[in-house]
Amino acid sequence: MASLDIGKPESVKWIHDHFPKGATCLDVGACDGKWGKLLNDYLVMDCAEIYAPNITKHGLANIYRNVYHADIREFEYGNKYDLIIFGDVLEHMSVEDAQKVIAYAEPRCRDFLIAVPYQWTNRAKYGNQWEIHIQDDLTPENVLERYKNIQPLFIYDRYGYYIKGES
Repeated sequence: MASLDIGKPESVKWIHDHFPKGATCLDVGACDGKWGKLLNDYLVMDCAEIYAPNITKHGLANIYRNVYHADIREFEYGNKYDLIIFGDVLEHMSVEDAQKVIAYAEPRCRDFLIAVPYQWTNRAKYGNQWEIHIQDDLTPENVLERYKNIQPLFIYDRYGYYIKGES
């Protein structure tokens, strides 16, 4: 499923305000390349996509500098990125796995942008088992309880954006 449009304009503005043109970005769970399409004229973007058919179906090689067919829970990216975007990703894994993914990313980026839907159930679609929401109970409150090293950026009714917390 492609990420929702809620908060995209505000997020793009935040990125423009906090990162210089040409900064590097890893888009995790690129799906249809929405973040790449919004930002690849401003950022140097790579992506990691777990579902191989999305890579070809959505032409991700035409959107991103590097496309990695990878499960972010196992992907050891050596690059240090200025920004890592986890757009509609954390809800697809267990709390423990998501915490490990964020902990791994934290020293490998200047900041990250996490986007999650709240209380959203999702099933496998088009044969893609990775579409299932494991954390379909997310709320603004329990996101902050589960992920101690983040802070809210934008909170909407059914969707929230988070960045690195203050150290």
